[in-house]
Amino acid sequence: MTLPKVLVVSLGGTITMTKGAGGGIAPTLDASDLVAAAPELVARAEIDTAAPLRLPGANLTLNMLTEVVSMIDERLAWDCDGAVVVQGTDTIEETAWILDCLIRSHKPVVVTGAMRGADAPSADGPANILSAVTVAASKKARGLGCLVVLNDEIHAARYVQKTHTVLPDTFMSAGTGRLGLVAESQPFFFSRIDRLPPIQPSSPFDVRVALLTVGLGDDGRLLHAIPSLGYEGLVIAGMGVGHVPAVLVPEIEKIAKDIPVVLATRIPAGPSLKSTYGFPGSERDLLSRGLWSGGRLSALKARLTLEMLLASEPERMRVKDRFAIYADL
Repeated sequence: MTLPKVLVVSLGGTITMTKGAGGGIAPTLDASDLVAAAPELVARAEIDTAAPLRLPGANLTLNMLTEVVSMIDERLAWDCDGAVVVQGTDTIEETAWILDCLIRSHKPVVVTGAMRGADAPSADGPANILSAVTVAASKKARGLGCLVVLNDEIHAARYVQKTHTVLPDTFMSAGTGRLGLVAESQPFFFSRIDRLPPIQPSSPFDVRVALLTVGLGDDGRLLHAIPSLGYEGLVIAGMGVGHVPAVLVPEIEKIAKDIPVVLATRIPAGPSLKSTYGFPGSERDLLSRGLWSGGRLSALKARLTLEMLLASEPERMRVKDRFAIYADL
């Protein structure tokens, strides 16, 4: 029987890290090393590898990822049945969302990584790569957009978040739950989601959107600096369902007249609301002053979505309409 062909792309991260002479772990392994550490892969798929980067997850950029997207789309259109992107877990929820928005193919694309270095006694990298390839090789995963697979759990890039700094079961989809799991060498899906239309931004990315998290007693000093820093958009991670101290409202309204301002929430689970509260600084008040609702997007993903849309569409009202699609409004 002919096995499906899966491209494994390594970008770096903890999964590629080993101890160095100077202390601590750092990226040293490439995609072929990672594949060799999981010999069971030969029974799941024909593997091809690429290692365009060897960086910690925190060092990845949108421009780097657009090049990865181009490579993956080309290979999926040519000779591969699926792809696995291996990277650092620090930014998986963000990069997986970028891939979900930009990749045009409907073939499976899976992002994975590891919480422990490659030479740790309980390294989780080989098992995660095995599960990720298993999902990427399956026709069941087609049409679901980008998926995140770690700890034998399958999550949608749209909803997944990293929830713990060190535990291997760190990735969860709060409020929606995982899409499925990997067991007995195959993926099982409990639910499916509709793929969102891909974004086709101009390249290279030169749009910058600020992210501001509002805290108790915030006096707005950082907010006052936003207009002078050259940002083309702003995402506010508000309290609760999307609230800010009343003292910040005049400056926020002023900024929203010049650039798009998205109101998201700093809470890990649940959407920002639109019409429940009516006090100054509430979500209803802020949206009436020209802010856009972040909907079900986390603040991190709202920022990236706004950057990608601003880079693909010059008309502000069309950006707002398209943003609403990705925010599940």
